[in-house]
Amino acid sequence: MTSIAIVYHSGYGHTKALAEAVATGAGSVAGAQVHLIGAEEAEAKADILNAADAIVFGSPTYMGSASAKFKEFMEWSSKIWYGRGWANKVAAGFTVSASQSGDKLSTLNQLAVFAAQHGMIWVGIDLLPGNNSSKGSVEDLNRLGSFLGVMAQANSDQGPEGVTAADRKTAEHLGRRVAETAARWTR
Repeated sequence: MTSIAIVYHSGYGHTKALAEAVATGAGSVAGAQVHLIGAEEAEAKADILNAADAIVFGSPTYMGSASAKFKEFMEWSSKIWYGRGWANKVAAGFTVSASQSGDKLSTLNQLAVFAAQHGMIWVGIDLLPGNNSSKGSVEDLNRLGSFLGVMAQANSDQGPEGVTAADRKTAEHLGRRVAETAARWTR
């Protein structure tokens, strides 16, 4: 059994929709056990995080950075960091903002550095960029062209239904990739 924890903060439901898609993808891998954990619940669910083979981090991008609630989770983890409790776990990340760019790469960089500080093994997206030619479409996987993790865009005047099918499918792909990688890594 491979245990995958998905820790996320969602201010308006968009990040939660992506977290659920990551969970769907991870859960499609035989032997994967998936745990969705809101960042505000992390301390109460520390045993799940500490026992996980992989942890996927998700935060909205607010003002070019992870949300304050997600940063609280990051800071909470400092005692785990000091004891190297998450070292050698697989890690990955995803983010969403209302803008096409929204400086989402800055948030993914922040999540990847956070994982590196914990001694984790980062898994990015293995998909070529979509929607980058005359034959491309906004329905393509990885339509925003990220390699470090999932970048999604959702209109600010819509709830979770504003997360596109393409972005959800990209998040599912990341979940599968993380679960498959964790299964190989923990053999």
